[in-house]
Amino acid sequence: MKERVPGFRPGLAILQVGDRDDSNIYISMKLKAAAEIGINANHIKLPNTATEAEVLRCITVLNEDPAVHGFIVQLPIDTDKPINTNKVTNAVAPEKDVDGLTSINAGKLSRGDLRDCFIPCTPKGCMELIRQTGIQIAGKKAVVVGRSKIVGAPMHDLLLWSHATVTTCHTKTTALAEEVSKADILVVAAGKPEMVKGEWIKPGAVVIDCGINYIPDSTKPNGKTVVGDVAYSAAKERASYITPVPGGVGPMTVAMLMQSTVESAQRFLEQFQPGKWSIQYNQLSLRTPVPSDIEVSRSCVPKRIGHLAREVGLLSEEVELYGQTKAKVLLSTLKRLKDQPDGKYVVVTGITPTPLGEGKSTTTIGLAQALGAHLKLNVFACVRQPSQGPTFGIKGGAAGGGYSQVIPMEEFNLHLTGDIHAITAANNLVAAAIDARMFHEQTQSDQALYTRLVPSISGVRKFSDIQIRRLQKLGIEKTDPGTLTDEERKKFVRLDIDPATITWQRVMDTNDRFLRKITIGQSPTEKGFTRTAQFDITVASEIMAVLALTDGLGDMRRRLGKMVVASSKNGEPVTTDDLGVTGALAVLMKDAVKPNLMQTLEGTPVFVHAGPFANIAHGNSSVLADKIALKLVGQEGFVVTEAGFGADIGMEKFFNIKCRYSGLRPHVVVLVATVRALKMHGGGPTVTAGVPLPKEYIEENLQLLKTGCSNLGKQIQNARTFGTPVVVAVNAFKSDTEAELQLVIQLAKEAGAYDAVKCTHWAEGGKGAVALAQAVQRASQEPSNFKFLYNVELPVVEKIRIIAQQIYGAEDIELSPEAEQKVVVYTKQGFGNLPICMAKTHLSLSHDPEKKGVPTGFILPIRDIRASVGAGFLYPLVGTMSTMPGLPTRPCFYDIDLDPVSEQVNGLF
Repeated sequence: MKERVPGFRPGLAILQVGDRDDSNIYISMKLKAAAEIGINANHIKLPNTATEAEVLRCITVLNEDPAVHGFIVQLPIDTDKPINTNKVTNAVAPEKDVDGLTSINAGKLSRGDLRDCFIPCTPKGCMELIRQTGIQIAGKKAVVVGRSKIVGAPMHDLLLWSHATVTTCHTKTTALAEEVSKADILVVAAGKPEMVKGEWIKPGAVVIDCGINYIPDSTKPNGKTVVGDVAYSAAKERASYITPVPGGVGPMTVAMLMQSTVESAQRFLEQFQPGKWSIQYNQLSLRTPVPSDIEVSRSCVPKRIGHLAREVGLLSEEVELYGQTKAKVLLSTLKRLKDQPDGKYVVVTGITPTPLGEGKSTTTIGLAQALGAHLKLNVFACVRQPSQGPTFGIKGGAAGGGYSQVIPMEEFNLHLTGDIHAITAANNLVAAAIDARMFHEQTQSDQALYTRLVPSISGVRKFSDIQIRRLQKLGIEKTDPGTLTDEERKKFVRLDIDPATITWQRVMDTNDRFLRKITIGQSPTEKGFTRTAQFDITVASEIMAVLALTDGLGDMRRRLGKMVVASSKNGEPVTTDDLGVTGALAVLMKDAVKPNLMQTLEGTPVFVHAGPFANIAHGNSSVLADKIALKLVGQEGFVVTEAGFGADIGMEKFFNIKCRYSGLRPHVVVLVATVRALKMHGGGPTVTAGVPLPKEYIEENLQLLKTGCSNLGKQIQNARTFGTPVVVAVNAFKSDTEAELQLVIQLAKEAGAYDAVKCTHWAEGGKGAVALAQAVQRASQEPSNFKFLYNVELPVVEKIRIIAQQIYGAEDIELSPEAEQKVVVYTKQGFGNLPICMAKTHLSLSHDPEKKGVPTGFILPIRDIRASVGAGFLYPLVGTMSTMPGLPTRPCFYDIDLDPVSEQVNGLF
């Protein structure tokens, strides 16, 4: 074993409940024997107050510990609580049950499957002692006195499968002496001192005495002596061999425990591949033509998510199940795996797309399926959770498509585990707090505000922790509410929010164009304090961006508290911490921070977590999901994540924002391109969702395609600007000709791509992305020269200009007076060193969605700049962008319905 895996040692765990003296003696013997032969033995001792649930939890932990190869529960269980011993022993994983007490191992023994089970150590030791006498067991008459499942019953089975004729006797057996006298081999395990008399023994018989009994003995210092179940002095005169008590069966039992532990470790190593998961993949039944996405999704039965979690190395205590097909993964996983090396990090992006999308999500899933199910590498896909706005609006779902999907797609595309709802609740709590605080400040005196903000409870006023932080921010180093001066009280109670500076809006996860501009406060109870406001879509909330960029619960709480919602009339930033709402936000988000585990059609794991839009936010799934996945896949594995929209938007933000905060460095960029989109960039007719494609996109046109490949070349250049190798995935459609596909591959390589390959994963699943997976694997071996596009310490305007000129190809930028003022304000407030998150159309490299290909000579207009201080970026608004999409004339929901009998969702996607 050591030769194959240097430093490897078998591991034995002994779980003891209580503190019985005899158990302590037996355990010390086992620990000593383990140490002598190089077994790592671990003694886990629970108090006798331990409940059955606590014992079972401990067993689960040991079952899942890869360093434990043998595991026994010391019997009897010494407890004050009602504990079912059978339940406890059967909870031990059969493959670690070196005591052989589980029903599975006992059943295999009774069936004669001796090579595929563990045998209880005492009967196993007895058989070894019998063999060492030289007696031929086959054909002999054997008698076993005792029928316990620990010794008697398995002893009977072992002798039977060794071809002896076996009789089992016990204390209720009539004519016991007569039965014993017939035995060529006698094994006694009745627990009765000297129950079997010497004269009962057949002359020449082999006698194995398993008994350990204490009887009074005045000659001994402790007043007792140890005897077996057989009257030794008389029996040894008739037997050809008899085991002494003590010193006979006991040491052999310990030796067999050590042997079984070593055998278990050997079995572990036979299946062990360093860094490789033991995972089963689903076989796809491909159909032509490819059915609808929902039909394909339902054609595959997903694995139980708990089983998948175990396959990828997650422990039961790290997984919270949400039904059978999705689960949340606890952040404690990162702590457990902190010393595990990260895998290879791959980001999937695309050329500037058509309104139909070019298949980045499908490529992400197809690539993950190819790397896992076909190349047998550890792989995780990490994708965003889709908003219900587009799902019910015009886009439909975002689970991938064809035979490269996350399943079940209904659950993926709808509520999932409620993360977006948690963000909605948290966001709107902040919005409510802003307006309520302004209302109360406008209608109450300083003293009245102070009395309510710091109420007297049982005659005592006390600042909360969040109020102490506000006092410290104001430079007031006091903790006693009674010591504040009138001026200090005024500073403390009045945020003095300037309504014109409020940037925080209410949100909902539905496309509702009529909420783009509203008037709030029109009820008479608000006493005329109205203002103009708006709703954004939930995925545009800064809280979504915080969720995506945080690296833990503490960091998330800190970021939530730093979110700036407005400025005071003195120009000071007002934060959620000032509003006193930080702790409540953290509570609302405490479950949402845990990544969601799902799976692909082929059974590879997927993390679905966070869902910020890429045109109005940074457009990437969560840092936490990526970090946990990178640890789980190990050094030779891959994590494939997706950046929203084209490389100029999602990829640029992935590098400059996400990687800057996460500290992660990508190994490969996969750039998705389609013939359809490239023809559009070459001057083809407008592509409109819901309208049949013009003939230019269906018929071969190499010149149109070649012209449009300028956009592909620019996006390859954009990716290479960051020093990362680029592999182009040419997502093939059935209308594409081979000449067109080969032209794209040729031009991609000429533009600097490391490789370019045709992909058919939509129609063939992972099989259709094997060439892509192989290219990605090769590219990941290349040296990385990753670098950021800009230094965050540069002035705000200069950072915007660098992105506009180097990524978009603009000649220069032009800031509106409002945007110029925001630069001054944010710089003064200390936010000038934040990275930039451009809010821009995804349909063009420029600000004008009608400009296709590679526009040049344009001036990029910056109409406003806003701050997401908690998330950690400034976001300039380019052109006219709406943060609340509207519904089309015929939304997707026209086709959606629920079958009340089967409870199936129909018409979705």
